[in-house]
Amino acid sequence: MRHSSRLLRLAAFLILPVTGFLNAADKSGVEVENWGKTPDGQEISLYTFSNKNGLTVKMTNYGAIVVSVETPDRKGKLTNINAGFDNLDSYLAGHPYFGSTVGRFCNRIANGKFSIGKKQYTLAQNDGDHHLHGGEKGYDKVVWTGTPVKRAGAKGVEFSYLSEDGEEGYPGNLAIKATYLLTNKNELVVQLQAETDAATPVNLTNHNYWNLGGVGSGTIHNHLLKVEADKSLDVDAGLIPTGKFNDVAGTPLDFRKFHKIGLRIEENTLDPNGYDHCFSLRNQKGKMALAATVKEPKSGRVMKIYTDQIGLQFYSGNFLSGDESSGGNDYQTLFCLETQHYPNSPNIKSFPTTILKPGQKYHHVTVHAFSVED
Repeated sequence: MRHSSRLLRLAAFLILPVTGFLNAADKSGVEVENWGKTPDGQEISLYTFSNKNGLTVKMTNYGAIVVSVETPDRKGKLTNINAGFDNLDSYLAGHPYFGSTVGRFCNRIANGKFSIGKKQYTLAQNDGDHHLHGGEKGYDKVVWTGTPVKRAGAKGVEFSYLSEDGEEGYPGNLAIKATYLLTNKNELVVQLQAETDAATPVNLTNHNYWNLGGVGSGTIHNHLLKVEADKSLDVDAGLIPTGKFNDVAGTPLDFRKFHKIGLRIEENTLDPNGYDHCFSLRNQKGKMALAATVKEPKSGRVMKIYTDQIGLQFYSGNFLSGDESSGGNDYQTLFCLETQHYPNSPNIKSFPTTILKPGQKYHHVTVHAFSVED
């Protein structure tokens, strides 16, 4: 009976609206169109919403994916700066997590194993020997329920999904809400929430790929990046954290002041070369704080990222190959800044816990603030 009552509470969580939001019947201002079906016949929708300044976001309930983000440059010209596809089939064919909502555990878990108490759990090993971004069929490949939402000065979509006990090897039923809002202050707000009926690791993120000069405009090497971090996570050859932290001072990871992404990128020893590192953010105490700032000099676009998370994964598109699955985007033409808890946390006791227990609430907020400068 206890298990049944927990399931009922999870179901109630999924249907309760986020406080302050209206449902789809309240003239949300979000355009919804049919975008096709999955191979098993599930209906997929495309959601389009704009703010009063002309910024436009497109999303789909397949993977709760951000399909595109159009923002103006310093001359007012709107351009898409977020990589994605203009059709469902390309997403179904496979892609490098373009714009996806990722989980149950984003980033890596060593050897696809972790323990809670005395019980060991085995997950899919979909990144060599390791588990990456939730497994073979993570949340980026499932169909979410999408509901247009609106509140003062903002509109968007609330996606919900019930991840069942045993899915991809994880224990417990996990009820998830992923709410994406575009504000009239030119902010894309991502709010991720979850509740469970059994102890389970949870680490959700959004996996947008950005090029502030516009998707297809060339490499990201001239983008200026500043990260609010003095330390990065030490990792082994498989990009698995060791539990230690490294000072960024004097290394290619030193973005405490603005540096061009391409300035020291060749000094990294990754194969393929580039950035794929997690920073330990400086000001994180569970409250919103600035995590990173990116500037693209030619267009004048600026993106600031605020979050309540402790980690920031910086990825410079090292595995992009220019083929169809990469959307024609080549090596180091896109970057990701993924807010999250530390990778492999379930296996490193010194890291803050990522185990969510019944009665607890997972809450994760990230704000992308867009602007231009002369």
